[in-house]
Amino acid sequence: MPSSTQRPDPPYRRIVAEIRARILSGDLRPGDRMPSIRQIAQRWGVAVATATRVMATLRDEGLVEAKVGSGTVVSARARAGQEQPPGPAASPGPRPAGVLRQALNREHVLRAAIAIADVEGLDAVSMRRLSAELGVAPMSLYRHVANKDELVTQMVDEAFGAAELPVPGPEGWRAKLELISRRQWELCRRHLWLPRAVSFTRPSLVPSMMAHTEWTLRALDGLGLPMATRIREALTLHALVLTVALSMADEVEAEQETGVTLDGWWLAQRKRADELLESGRFPLLATISGETVSDLDGLFEYGLACHLDGFAALLERQARTRS
Repeated sequence: MPSSTQRPDPPYRRIVAEIRARILSGDLRPGDRMPSIRQIAQRWGVAVATATRVMATLRDEGLVEAKVGSGTVVSARARAGQEQPPGPAASPGPRPAGVLRQALNREHVLRAAIAIADVEGLDAVSMRRLSAELGVAPMSLYRHVANKDELVTQMVDEAFGAAELPVPGPEGWRAKLELISRRQWELCRRHLWLPRAVSFTRPSLVPSMMAHTEWTLRALDGLGLPMATRIREALTLHALVLTVALSMADEVEAEQETGVTLDGWWLAQRKRADELLESGRFPLLATISGETVSDLDGLFEYGLACHLDGFAALLERQARTRS
């Protein structure tokens, strides 16, 4: 005799239903910031993969949308035509193979993946999330990338390939090193996920990133430096850029996670900061403005200038030794 007991909905559907009801009732209004994937996972006690599926389903239903600088927000179209709550998003129907091959290619896949990472971070990029964004079956993506690791590698290649490096470049080693450092800084500002996708100890074989290293090594031609010193200089410059860029990425992520801006965070800390700085224990720190501490562009430029000053001193010291 068949049981009359119905199987409970999967956790992601229950969470979707709860958030959907809040949107349709007006409790969450168009433009309101949605909880992040991490916050959904923590609040409902589910895995990150489940929380990611929640957000993908809400996006497929047109209830939420991603906005650069704001994360995921309630869509302006969320309540239009929503007399009845929609059911679970339908899977994309089958397409003729010829149409699929023509419509979906490596460039489409990478652009979509980079767009997701730019707004929601690298953790939000998955084959399932990407297939939902492109409106295709997940298996169709494997014609272009083998897995997420390969996808991220190709995303890095695409990002670095967008930064053109002049040949031969400006006159002088210092101008050349300033140029490539600032180009990489601009890349990291544009793609905040990029520093997390780069490893020094287990580097990915990414042609466009290797081209940056090759360009830097060539910028040091004629200085009489051994190749070991040249590659260390190239890696040190790259590390300088990535270190400051990671702080910038952390700040943007913290703001999206909490909804609190850096100014708001400092305002909340003001009482404690005033107590410490007015105690007389830190007279020098008390003279520093908050704008100086939070100016990451200024920190990058200061670090670059000091590093290149030190490298110039190294070259002078080696020249005196040779002479």
